[in-house]
Amino acid sequence: MMNGALRSAVLRCSSRINRQSKARHFAAQAQQLNQQSYSENEFPDRREPPIITRTKASDVNVASKPGGKNNNQHQHTIPSTRRISAERPEYIPPNVSLDSLEIPETKITTLSNGVRVGSMEIYSPVSTVGVVLDFGSRHELEQYTLPSSNKTVSTAGVNHLMELLAFNSTKNYSGMEIRNIIETLGGATFAQSSREQMMYCVDVLRPNVKEAFNLLGETINNPLVQDMEVEEMKQVIMFQTMDMMPQVMMGEGLQLAAYGPMDGKLQQLGRPHFCTAEALPNLTAESVLAFREQHLVHNPEGIVVSGSGISHDALVELADANFGHIAPNQSSSAKATVPSIYTGGEYRLQTQPSPHSAKEEFTHIAIAFEVGGWHSLDLVPTCVLQTLLGGGSSFSAGGPGKGMYSRLYREVLNRHRWAESAEAFTSFHAESGLWGISGSCPPQFSREMTITIANQFDKLADEFVTDEELDRARNMLKCNVLTQLESRLVLFEDIGRQILTYGKREDVISMCSKINAVTKEDIREVVRKAIRKPPTVSCVGIDISKVPDESQIRKLFSQKSAKSTWF
Repeated sequence: MMNGALRSAVLRCSSRINRQSKARHFAAQAQQLNQQSYSENEFPDRREPPIITRTKASDVNVASKPGGKNNNQHQHTIPSTRRISAERPEYIPPNVSLDSLEIPETKITTLSNGVRVGSMEIYSPVSTVGVVLDFGSRHELEQYTLPSSNKTVSTAGVNHLMELLAFNSTKNYSGMEIRNIIETLGGATFAQSSREQMMYCVDVLRPNVKEAFNLLGETINNPLVQDMEVEEMKQVIMFQTMDMMPQVMMGEGLQLAAYGPMDGKLQQLGRPHFCTAEALPNLTAESVLAFREQHLVHNPEGIVVSGSGISHDALVELADANFGHIAPNQSSSAKATVPSIYTGGEYRLQTQPSPHSAKEEFTHIAIAFEVGGWHSLDLVPTCVLQTLLGGGSSFSAGGPGKGMYSRLYREVLNRHRWAESAEAFTSFHAESGLWGISGSCPPQFSREMTITIANQFDKLADEFVTDEELDRARNMLKCNVLTQLESRLVLFEDIGRQILTYGKREDVISMCSKINAVTKEDIREVVRKAIRKPPTVSCVGIDISKVPDESQIRKLFSQKSAKSTWF
């Protein structure tokens, strides 16, 4: 017992000494911490909450940094060119009364040579001006003979190249000079090509619109098209092809399959829009010049000058100065647009796995049918149908007005855990169009995704959509149209493309009336007419073995009564 008591006393003493030692250690640390100083921009790593102080701006004196030449209060002098004075600078238009302003409306003028000019004055401090041209990738040819030299060149992929060459070297300016001038003017340039049209535009401060438009005219009328710049852009095309998103490849494949070759020749709408690896080596500066000679240099009627946020008279004057000299070539017999015929078909592309191991790979599937084109009476009902189906990805901020109550969200994305995305889409052209549903999922669920997409088509054909769905779709489509047109850039593009397609621009009141007139009978009729034709299927992914082929999907739509034996 004596040994036990002694051992307990020793342990208690040792424990007390340890506690005292730790207390002295912590006290020393706290004293050292209190002696530390922190800069005004450093947040100290302390446990106590920060002290919040509030100070009025009028009570603060801005002093020079410690250690400077002097600690007097800063004196900042505003340059005379930037001071706000009582007099209005000449480059700022005078204020006018609201009663003297005209209600914004689209105005259209045709120049003597056939160039059309359309604009809407929205009284904005920034103007968007540009041109929309009546040619695109559908007009490219594997072989084209220049009438001027009888030399044969390939123009396949030239629209992709021209988009990248936009606002580069011209006869009077280098590419660097054009970019520097645009920056000095406070502007930005854009170029975009599609299968049927090409667009160039400049977004610039209103006082500088004349100089910016002259640069735009220089770019379109007098491009230098140097071999060095062409080779540089071909490298860009090669990199873009390597980094192309699978969704883009799926959409491109869908177009190629929908308008398949006829009599062994590619149809215009079945041509690749992006330059392919096979066509890239054949692209030269002569290819660009040949395509311009065929579709632009002698085709003033295929040019529409468009603008938003600019006076119509001012835009007509600029258009006449830059494009009024273009004369049509009466001897040209080349027919630019040849109507394409819908065939339906299949496109399958198996891709290589991503080098990023953490990235999850999905299979992307799309099924589409033919609908009417830009001039079809079914255009507006098809757009309402697309909005009604809606969809998107499995992750969304959600909320009213963002599509979370659309049919594909409710019946696909919120119902199937494997559905990564599901979305309705449309693609319209002059003589035809496509309407369909695309989806993505892990490869092992490809068969289920295909069946789910097909079921949506069947349901639309067999049952009327509900009044609630239809009202929501019509309201959302009107909201999207009106909201988009608030953008100056979208308004410019809408004016130019409508004039080039229809020869006029339809106002929003007429458009909203057409949307309101769509009924559920119209929706079902559009679907029933579409699915009578053969489907078009496109799939892209690292494993597409479980995606049913086109013959199985065709059988799916022809044997509705035996759904259990579809595959």
